[in-house]
Amino acid sequence: MSAKSGGGSREMTVRLKTAKKRTTSQQRWLERQLNDPYVARAKREGWRSRAAFKLIEIDDKLKLLKPGQRIVDLGAAPGGWLQVAAKRIGLERGLGKIVGIDLLAVDPIAGVEFIQGDFTADDAPDRLKALLGGEADVVLSDMAANAMGHKQTDHMKIIYLAELAIHFAREVLAPGGHFLCKVLQGGTEGQLLADLKRDFATVKHIKPQASRADSSELYVLAMGFRGRPADPQEMGSVIVPD
Repeated sequence: MSAKSGGGSREMTVRLKTAKKRTTSQQRWLERQLNDPYVARAKREGWRSRAAFKLIEIDDKLKLLKPGQRIVDLGAAPGGWLQVAAKRIGLERGLGKIVGIDLLAVDPIAGVEFIQGDFTADDAPDRLKALLGGEADVVLSDMAANAMGHKQTDHMKIIYLAELAIHFAREVLAPGGHFLCKVLQGGTEGQLLADLKRDFATVKHIKPQASRADSSELYVLAMGFRGRPADPQEMGSVIVPD
């Protein structure tokens, strides 16, 4: 551990000795976690992940979450966004419904329904709507594929996940509903953005301060879902990367 001081303040920076079993990227990730103020704050305040602050910041600015809403969280593990959504819609007061889905297990959160499984499964939309008691008001997605370190490949993977999430949102959103999804900068051109603008009244990008400055991630928020088209062929196609 090293300490830096100056200007009358003392800033502590944690540097770890490189372990033989750690790769360089693992070493950098661990040091970044140990020095991340949002990680420390999340632990102090009881949030399951630093990602909770991204949703808090977005919602503080745009008032996306409201009491009594029905919410779906795609890729919900470890549950930070579920916690924020539960608080914002008044779940502890018996208001609204929240359903999360993820391939990984999530420790229980009071009042939240959770499905451990694949949201792309054919029966997933009907299962989630059954648990919600109707169509969703908001679909959230903070999913990210494992990065390969190759910019073009990583963009293709995140676009693919976003396309899948959009396709799912069309299946479960009520008219007027909203969709919030993580993407990468430069990764929402073309068909993806055109599909969102066709299906939603307003589409915008957001880069919350809680998102690391050196990260290319940002969020796309689509508000005012226009409803499902009568002809299934009018719905956007999902682009599958090689």
